[in-house]
Amino acid sequence: MEIVSSYHPLAPPTREDSLVTWLRLIRSRRVGATTFFRLIDDHGSAAAALEALPRIAEEAGVEDYAPCTEETARAEIARARKAGAVAVLHGSPAYPPALLDLPDAPPVLWALGHTELLHRPMVALVGARNASSLGLRMARRLAEGLAGAGYVIVSGLARGIDRAAHIAALETGTIAVQAGGIDVPYPVENTGLANEIAQFGLRLSEQPPGLDPQARHFPQRNRIISGLARAVVVVEAASRSGSLITARSALDQGRDVLAVPGHPFDARASGCNMLIRDGAVLVRHPDDVLEALGPAPSLTEARQPEAPAPQARPRVTEVPETPAAHSRVPADPAVLHARILDRLGPSPLAEDQLIRDLGLPAGAVTPELVTLELDGRIARAPGGLLSRTR
Repeated sequence: MEIVSSYHPLAPPTREDSLVTWLRLIRSRRVGATTFFRLIDDHGSAAAALEALPRIAEEAGVEDYAPCTEETARAEIARARKAGAVAVLHGSPAYPPALLDLPDAPPVLWALGHTELLHRPMVALVGARNASSLGLRMARRLAEGLAGAGYVIVSGLARGIDRAAHIAALETGTIAVQAGGIDVPYPVENTGLANEIAQFGLRLSEQPPGLDPQARHFPQRNRIISGLARAVVVVEAASRSGSLITARSALDQGRDVLAVPGHPFDARASGCNMLIRDGAVLVRHPDDVLEALGPAPSLTEARQPEAPAPQARPRVTEVPETPAAHSRVPADPAVLHARILDRLGPSPLAEDQLIRDLGLPAGAVTPELVTLELDGRIARAPGGLLSRTR
């Protein structure tokens, strides 16, 4: 198990036995990141904190409290090793400096890929899972422009905006922060992309390997996404969405928040429009982000381990989010109608662009567009532009 030495006042473990102790403490019931650091401050070490936990729990009225077992911690290490992940520990040279000032910084991060990316300047791109075609195009444009200016793109490996941002920045540097275990890509259809990120970028998780993500894990993941980044850019977000949770985390952490405006009638834009109303920087193109943040520090200015030589790979092209599913025309027209409506919003989109985004033959899509138009669910404007009416 790779463990690096310390330069931070909170010294990380330097042997596997000490890593076991750290994992036992952070995996113990009712011990979160903030409590982890407070316990070590109070007792001087993770081992002493573990020993004191049953007494502390009893004083708090919790009966029959038992810390995480050594067997459980060692099983976690074995599963991480099997997945090819390494432990990045709070206070170690490999740990992202951007997270060190957070009171709830993850004590242990499992990493799969190129950890040197953690020492480059980062921008987070987040947004709707059911993104429109225009939203996906905007995410790709922003990711490509910011990556070209020297920023690593951070996102959450979700459908929609996250996926588009990761793909656009895969060649230049992208970090996927996972809600579940490092060996559990979610959603399943992003497994191929997750494998590419592990090879050419970096995947991170604070959860034990093998853990399927649950609802409570996503806000925890979001605080890492925002904490890593100098700024969070939101591209399409409903008024109540995980992307707005990330934006709120960014504000709490002292990070900048920027947002792409959208049509007032499009529910997917309501969260972004609210952020702009409340003071977020309005983003029209990558230059707006660069103007707000300034140019990325050069790699020679950033404290960073020497990076391995990049591996050659074919350029990623614009592809549907689930190529296997979209390569065949759905047998049920209602399924295709739902996909078309998901891609459209109140803002007009060119018909040929919609067909390319769907990844289906024009002959299969065009008749269904006519059906939706006759049904009053989409409108056609001059120049082959389509928009959703309801």
